[in-house]
Amino acid sequence: MRNLMLFLHLAGAIFWMGGMAFMVMALRPALHAQLQPPARLPLVVAVLRRFFVVVMVSIALLLATGVWLLLQVPGRDAPPGWHAMAGLGIAMMLVFGHIFFAPWRRLQRAVAAGDWPEGGRRMNQIALLVKVNLALGWLAIAAVLLWR
Repeated sequence: MRNLMLFLHLAGAIFWMGGMAFMVMALRPALHAQLQPPARLPLVVAVLRRFFVVVMVSIALLLATGVWLLLQVPGRDAPPGWHAMAGLGIAMMLVFGHIFFAPWRRLQRAVAAGDWPEGGRRMNQIALLVKVNLALGWLAIAAVLLWR
């Protein structure tokens, strides 16, 4: 059972981290180079709409499996890196919650209204927060692997 939970935990992390890396390091720069805002921003909204479903499933998996895995070891016996990973993971979830309920909603409204400058501002805000989350994710991975 432990191996299944660990597999699901890693799958959730890989999908979320990989999606963020793809978005900010490959898709976003390519879209900026190829498309103007009236074409680019509706495409980004369509991509994020699908990706955010993946993120929500990943978060549910990470929470469920992370709690299960932590409960298998008494708190004082768990490596410090596990606790750091858990705290960083919660911070990442909170950042995603902010993205989803604030700039993401504003981006959708701006695109629906054809307000490309506002849409661009919201997309830049989302990109910055995704970069923050990507950094937090790498810190969580480093903590769990290096801080034993």
